[in-house]
Amino acid sequence: MANPEQKPIILVIGAGAGIGGHVARRFADGGYHAVLARRSDEEGLQRLVTQIEEAGGSASGTLLNASEDGSIEDLVERVERDIGPIDTALYNLGAQIGNRTLNDTPHRTFELGWRLGCYGVFRLAHALFPAMVERGKGTLLVTSATAAVRGNAGQHSHAAAMGGRRMLCQTLNAEYAPQGVHVAHVVVDGSVDAPDTLGKLLGDRFEAYKASKGEDGVIDPAALAETYWHLAQQPRNCWTHELDLRPFTDTPWWNDNPDPKINTAGQRPPAEQED
Repeated sequence: MANPEQKPIILVIGAGAGIGGHVARRFADGGYHAVLARRSDEEGLQRLVTQIEEAGGSASGTLLNASEDGSIEDLVERVERDIGPIDTALYNLGAQIGNRTLNDTPHRTFELGWRLGCYGVFRLAHALFPAMVERGKGTLLVTSATAAVRGNAGQHSHAAAMGGRRMLCQTLNAEYAPQGVHVAHVVVDGSVDAPDTLGKLLGDRFEAYKASKGEDGVIDPAALAETYWHLAQQPRNCWTHELDLRPFTDTPWWNDNPDPKINTAGQRPPAEQED
């Protein structure tokens, strides 16, 4: 986990082949040393590190079970001690445990969603922000989802965790922005071409699903990574705290399942239009 050139560091927690891996690659292309952390698949992790290095970047990887007490804290301490100051951190772990009815959601399963979706962000901020405040700068990027702003049936654990994540980011921003720490909450309101997440969820239906969405109907994680890069480079007189992204064909979360009486192809039915 060396960083001999003392490049600025991005720590990516949740470094899969989708958003996390592409963000790490984008920051490495921009001159950062990327520290990639993921729960399992050491071979896949090393593949991401190798791809960054072969492209001329600098990276290292480590396995991390973020639900274990002390794991995130130990990782932050090791990176700060052995590699260098963390300039930017990306919390990219989801809280998706699948659609479950209330009766099919055991207490432990509900709590796991909260631990990954909300508590993990708290622990990362708790471990990292004091050093960022001392340095007078730093960025925390948090990947979020539609569930952070809209609860749907079968999403009890996910919606509770992601809604908590959003409010936690707001409180962190309110406390730490004046101290130089930029907190950005990114609502990904659409499907992402991510083989480690959506790909595993859909299995052999993944390619057919992407085809059904049409050209540019699924979010390209490389394009999404450009947004994360932009957020981390914003001057402090123009910080974005929250934004949402989706493919151009998707209906935004706030207008999903519209009432046809007031939204037919984006307009009221002719008989009800105003003069």
